Amino acid sequence: MKTYLKILFNSEGNTPSDIRDQLMNMGFKATKGNYDFVYDWDEDEANVDQLVWFADKVHAALKQSNVYFSIETS
Repeated sequence: MKTYLKILFNSEGNTPSDIRDQLMNMGFKATKGNYDFVYDWDEDEANVDQLVWFADKVHAALKQSNVYFSIETS
């Protein structure tokens, strides 16, 4: 199971390298293609509560960085 993250940067916000460092400290890996980062879950499946908890962690990490993000898990 993987969680994909797409970031929309703002020139008035944190630098892309700062955002990358924050996300990589959470376990995300930078990727190319349709998404900017991917998180590989150790488990085959996570339940909805775990996914919401993880999205809350991403939100907290990016708060006040002036970026938008979208998250998708499959």
